[in-house]
Amino acid sequence: MSTIRSAGLLMFRRRAGAVELLLAHPGGPFWTRRDEASWTLPKGEIGPDEDPLAAACREFQEETGFTGTPPFLPLGELRQKSGKRITAWAFEGDADPARLVSYCFEMEWPPRSGRMQSFPEVDRVEWFDPGMARRKLIAGQAPFVDALEQWLQGVGQPG
Repeated sequence: MSTIRSAGLLMFRRRAGAVELLLAHPGGPFWTRRDEASWTLPKGEIGPDEDPLAAACREFQEETGFTGTPPFLPLGELRQKSGKRITAWAFEGDADPARLVSYCFEMEWPPRSGRMQSFPEVDRVEWFDPGMARRKLIAGQAPFVDALEQWLQGVGQPG
C-alpha cells in the first residue's frame, strides 16, 4: 500500500508587529464539537503526477475559496500518526474568515441510516497567533508553525 501524500498552504499576515496564521476547522459531524488539536492547514491529497505546490494551491482554493499568492516559503514535510505525509508552504496574505467558501462532501449520516448528507470540507477559518495555532492544530502539524517562525526570523532556507 502506498503512502498517502497531501500538500497544503499556511497563510500568514502581520498585524501591529505580530504574526497571525489562518487555520481551517474540518467540516462534518465528526469535528463539530472538537476544537483543541483539531484544526488544520487547508490541504489535500496530491493527484497522480501532480506537482505538490500546485496541489497545495488547488486544495487551498477548494477548501477556503481564497487564492494563495507567491512567494511560497517551503515549510517541509511531516509524517502524521496515520502515516500520511504532508508537505506545506506558507505565504503572506489576508482573508476575511466570513468570506469562506468551501467545497462540500457527502457521507451517510447518521451512520447506517441510508441518508446521505452534504457537509463543507472546512466549516470555518480563523486567525491565530503562533502559540494558539500550535494548540489548535492537529499535533502532527504544529511543527509547520515552527518552520514558518524560523523563516520569518531569517533562519529559513530558500527553496
